[in-house]
Amino acid sequence: MAVETLNDASFSELLKEGGPIAVKFYADWCGSCKLFSPKFRRMSEDEAFSGVRFVEINAEENAESRRLAGVDNLPFIAVFHQGSLVQGIATSKEEKVIEMINQIAQ
Repeated sequence: MAVETLNDASFSELLKEGGPIAVKFYADWCGSCKLFSPKFRRMSEDEAFSGVRFVEINAEENAESRRLAGVDNLPFIAVFHQGSLVQGIATSKEEKVIEMINQIAQ
């Protein structure tokens, strides 16, 4: 599944669906965010995570989404399930992100 780019409104709608969601918060100026993008895209295509929606949100342009996830640095990865934040952390370590996604992948 491809990584979807969302904004505050579309993310709010997605949360209402209640399914497992992995979110990458980024900024256009963030070099680490750009370097992490191919890894996040590969994760989205992994069969083990086929039930998880992978999305990215520009943290600078979407204050409400940023607040919901508790973004404090970039890149910031957050996982949501049943409309609620399960975990969020500023990281670009693939192993840590996989561990987080495994928490919500059923």
